[in-house]
Amino acid sequence: MSKSDDPNRVLIFDTTLRDGEQSPGISLNASEKLEIAQQLARLGVDVIEAGFPIASPGDFAGVQGIARTVEGPVIAALARTHVADIDAAWGAVKDAERPRIHTFISTSDIHIVHQLQTTREDVKGQARAAVAHAKQYVDDVEFSPMDATRADHEFTAEVIQIALDEGATTINIPDTVGYAMPQEYAAFLTDLYELVPGLSDVVLSVHCHDDLGLAVANSLAGIQAGARQVECAVNGIGERAGNASIEEIIMLLHTRQADVGYHTGAVTREIARTSRLVSRLTGYPVQPNKAIVGRNAFAHESGIHQDGVLKERSTYEIMDATTVGLEANSIVLGKHSGRHALAQAMSELGIELQGQALNTAFKRFKEIADKKKQVTAMDLEALVADELRSEIAGYQLQWFEVEASSRRPPHAKVGVTGPDGDELVGSFTGDGPVDAIFHAINAATGVDARLREFRVDAVTGGQDALGETSVLVEVDGVTGSGQGVSTDILEAGGLAYVRALSNAVRRRAIADQAQDAPAQAPELVRAP
Repeated sequence: MSKSDDPNRVLIFDTTLRDGEQSPGISLNASEKLEIAQQLARLGVDVIEAGFPIASPGDFAGVQGIARTVEGPVIAALARTHVADIDAAWGAVKDAERPRIHTFISTSDIHIVHQLQTTREDVKGQARAAVAHAKQYVDDVEFSPMDATRADHEFTAEVIQIALDEGATTINIPDTVGYAMPQEYAAFLTDLYELVPGLSDVVLSVHCHDDLGLAVANSLAGIQAGARQVECAVNGIGERAGNASIEEIIMLLHTRQADVGYHTGAVTREIARTSRLVSRLTGYPVQPNKAIVGRNAFAHESGIHQDGVLKERSTYEIMDATTVGLEANSIVLGKHSGRHALAQAMSELGIELQGQALNTAFKRFKEIADKKKQVTAMDLEALVADELRSEIAGYQLQWFEVEASSRRPPHAKVGVTGPDGDELVGSFTGDGPVDAIFHAINAATGVDARLREFRVDAVTGGQDALGETSVLVEVDGVTGSGQGVSTDILEAGGLAYVRALSNAVRRRAIADQAQDAPAQAPELVRAP
């Protein structure tokens, strides 16, 4: 992607599927990654960093599927400065309409000495070779000097100049550990512009982490210092405290455009839906008071505030909730609605269903419609996300029975389909009916999974609301998350637990494979 003709246009680079997926417990399958990528395209992001292809065959396949399917945004793949990484990145994105390879190496002495265990000269050589190798495959190459905000300015400038000499078209300056403050980050970028004159001819990017709660503030400081690409993630997820939140960056520039003078190409009305989708598929909740997308972001409890908003919305609201897609549900279906109505409603949500996929969705819709008087747009989103989760290879909950009483411990019995298709039956007691179901699933599968987190939320309001559960389990030191949706919280909990257990078992198998081939393990170098 070349530098924009519009000097005030800020490119949105989304790293939800790469940096976001590095968050503990997140384990997205290929279908889930594709669904998120398609929604990011509807949101209007400029670049989707789809993953780290060298990490595993599953990550490679996920990036490749996005590259072959999603149109509009640039599809980027991350690679260390290793030949194998860059080859894998190219193999994954080569079928994209607009492919990019993003390569990186640390320039801070802290990382060079203690992590890479090498020298500055070697770093310069690796940067030169990596960008040159990537340019053999694609014109669009991004280079990042990792941990740049704790690195020597002059040395970082040298490495950037090398990357530019070899043809890098985007230079990203990551605040990898979230250490910078806005004024010093802006001053650093200003220094780089002086030290590397050619930097003005390419896109300068910022990638800020939120360890001190300054990711968005630092990103804005970077934009004001000349950067025209911001790397961010939906709901701010990512390594440790996370990344700059895409929704906050977009709405900051949108709401204060008259004052800051910058704008993006984002479709703001898709923000809320994107946030909900990522939260459901990752199992990471959105805090109620989260800016832009938290459920309280446009709520007013104080009587003074309520009175003011009723008289004139702008008294206490600087944004209109409809601008970010939080308008009331316009789609309402009931048990008498047919396939055509469901297909039309899903189409309005940006999801095209036909053939067997429509039949499967319609069957699930009818089951829910028999229990709920009305099925809303948010219900449909939750159901579609739940169907995607059911495609994960592994264990599947088929049925359960629970005997519960305040006079004796609850007892649960479950039927679970194993990876080979056999039905596995287990029973156990617990502190409560949900706990009993979880222990029974362990007994059926023979997997000693330990519950780490369990959360229940309502998709919408009302007594007949769909319940959405999120579970995080640990198996032999490896975590896995899972989610389930049902009007029955016990069923939703069981579905979530089985999926979390399946994900943990799958991740443990991947970790075992990585130990057999340590040279291929990108976890040895945490990316920017």
